[in-house]
Amino acid sequence: MASSQHLNLSDFHDSLDIPNSDWNNVDDVPQSRRHTKSQNDYIREWLPWRADYLNIILEGEQLAKGGICEECCEAEGSVQCMSCAGVHAWCGPCAVKAHRSLPFHKVQRWNGAHYQSTSLMELGFLWHIGHGGDPCPHNWSDPDPEESGYVTGGGPPNHRSVAFLLGSPYDDPVIRKSSWFQMTIVHTEGIFCHEVSVCKCPGSDPNDWHLDLLCQRLFPASISKPKTAFTFDVLDHFLIDALECKTSAMSFHQKLKGFTNNAFPERDRYRELMRVSCLWRDLKHRKWFCFGHDPGGDPGDGGLALFCPACPQPGLNLPADWKVWYDRDTIMRQYVMDGNFTAQHMKMNKPELDVALSDGKGYMVSELPYHSHLQQSLYSKERSTCSNHRAINAANINKSNLQSTGIGATACAWHGCFVPHSVVDFQKGERYMNTDYSICNALAYGSERITKALVIYDVGCQWSVNFRSRVKNSPSLLLPPALEIVPAVGKFHLAAHKLSCFPRYSLNFVKGTGHLDGEILETLWAPFNKISPTARSMTQAHRQEVYDDHMRDSDWKKLVGIGKVPSLLKKYKTFNKYLEEMNEAYEWLTAVLDPDKVSGWELDALRAEADRGEALDIYLLKGDKAPTFHEVQLQLTKNPKSPSGSVGSVAWLAEGISIEDSQQEVKISEKRQRLSARIEKFHSNGQAYFKGLEVDGTFTPQDDPTFCGKEEEEEDMEFWDDDEGDWEAPEEELKDLASELMSIWMPSSIGSAKLTELGLDDPLKEERELRIGQANDCLDQLRTDLGNKALLY
Repeated sequence: MASSQHLNLSDFHDSLDIPNSDWNNVDDVPQSRRHTKSQNDYIREWLPWRADYLNIILEGEQLAKGGICEECCEAEGSVQCMSCAGVHAWCGPCAVKAHRSLPFHKVQRWNGAHYQSTSLMELGFLWHIGHGGDPCPHNWSDPDPEESGYVTGGGPPNHRSVAFLLGSPYDDPVIRKSSWFQMTIVHTEGIFCHEVSVCKCPGSDPNDWHLDLLCQRLFPASISKPKTAFTFDVLDHFLIDALECKTSAMSFHQKLKGFTNNAFPERDRYRELMRVSCLWRDLKHRKWFCFGHDPGGDPGDGGLALFCPACPQPGLNLPADWKVWYDRDTIMRQYVMDGNFTAQHMKMNKPELDVALSDGKGYMVSELPYHSHLQQSLYSKERSTCSNHRAINAANINKSNLQSTGIGATACAWHGCFVPHSVVDFQKGERYMNTDYSICNALAYGSERITKALVIYDVGCQWSVNFRSRVKNSPSLLLPPALEIVPAVGKFHLAAHKLSCFPRYSLNFVKGTGHLDGEILETLWAPFNKISPTARSMTQAHRQEVYDDHMRDSDWKKLVGIGKVPSLLKKYKTFNKYLEEMNEAYEWLTAVLDPDKVSGWELDALRAEADRGEALDIYLLKGDKAPTFHEVQLQLTKNPKSPSGSVGSVAWLAEGISIEDSQQEVKISEKRQRLSARIEKFHSNGQAYFKGLEVDGTFTPQDDPTFCGKEEEEEDMEFWDDDEGDWEAPEEELKDLASELMSIWMPSSIGSAKLTELGLDDPLKEERELRIGQANDCLDQLRTDLGNKALLY
């Protein structure tokens, strides 16, 4: 019996009438490369069928099934459903019967000329709540409801479900008005209006109607006499749209109104959506974090938040004897702190009326303790010994209409997971009283018995100076005992600091950080900037819940994506490859150096790693900076004039070198004309400094060994032999020569011997000094570009 269920491949192949071929023979397989169609290929393939597609769509708008009901085959089939698959035609009662469990389908009715939108309610659809979906017997005047022709949705007794009524005493408008009411129900397909009947048995409490609606997966917009409800599906859709598409509640509501009636949108339920979505979000989070079975339980600070599964957390992802297996550098907590000044918040008119659902339960800190900390903290502007950082001194400091000028967050530096209960609001820039509160909360989260922490902050060089004293003087700031804090600055921001900050706060000199850049929070702010305009005018509680939700979603995506095997395997292979290359380079360099110096350097490195602070200055780049081109020019101008020198010769030489630089940048004809005019003027001015020596603009400069620091060769003297005669370029060649290819006549073009003969040694010396300054500028720019390349790649 079991063998007969298996497919016989040979019989299957024969039944398809496929020509016999040897599928194992490579010659039978087409060898041509497969062509992948582009988007334009697909569109081009569709264009000839456009008219046919349009005709079929228009044919679908004619009267279906010949106008006969497909269910009873007797009445006029004037009703069709736009949501059901296929083409159907029903009469009114049969349409309601077919949709007894599909209350949110959109139906149309034929009016003699075309289909016109209608609703199931207008066709006689009635939604019963309670009694297993049957009508309440105390609302029913007929002792035998079966004879009245109603249709129920079935279901076990005493089970709340949906039922529908066709033709009953409730068709009487008077009875209908007293027995049920209309309710607006918002679904993913639009905003619907249905007639709803609720239980009126003796002992039933009308105040519990909202619970009956909830059992039908309908979330009531109010507790007493609800007239609006939202399906669970539409609330889930809104939360997903808000997280993935950053859709505001107004945009989502406008979409639903467009689905309902794009020409004449009605039934505004925006306020109800705002309110119900907050309640739904809170219930979902309490359910996900296992507080549904203990409704009275308090999640506590950060109890409704996720955190990084890879960062070391004793009691969670570390063994009980982790101190035996790991050293403190391996278990070191690594955090990055940063602010976002796009996430502003306007002042509320009546903040005392605001109701918080999860204050401090997610990622943002609790309001009352935080404001109490700010009131107790004394703001003192500390004198900066580094660059004048804008984040500390001037960020949004004059925005009087704002309650918050931004937010500050702490996240794990490796994986970018926000730390629960550590996101704070800024009032005037990034003040230390704000950042200290965030960092202290982060350091205390899940770090029991961890004795070392790395804190990366854009202004860590200034923040760390008095951090311990600020914590000591504040009753609301607490740190784990015996915790060593290593301050550092992210690699991108470190370039804006003074040179002395480089060795002391660079991540390159912190053991256990690896190739960490410390800038991961900058990438996390990008999606938050899309919701900041919407959250700017929310209430404080609503804004906190929205930010908590987006941070929770960010951490969730990190959590599910952190263990992808291909990504980890790729990084592991790349690490091993570069580790081998670096070890080879290190061993080669060590072999060619003095062993005594290498031993001394190793001792200095170990001492700097242990002591840090000033001990790290051994890595500081030392050496005086060479004078720049402009500094050399200024110095030559100040020097006393020599007997053979001329007034203005330094400026003339500087102009010549500037023209040479401009020749490297000329790209278009207009610039060529301007550069050519500068060259002509330069050569004209040169006649005054060289006592009538003929200057030829097409002369090709020669490398002068004396100018380069070597002895002059004989061919240079022969080149200037008067017997050779002066060489002149053809006039046509001069006319067509591009300005960037013209030779610039400089003293170095002549040679030191000829200039000495003419008594013009000083211009040659001045040019040499200016050339040295020019070379210093090029070397400095090269170092800067190499540093930028190291930061980027």
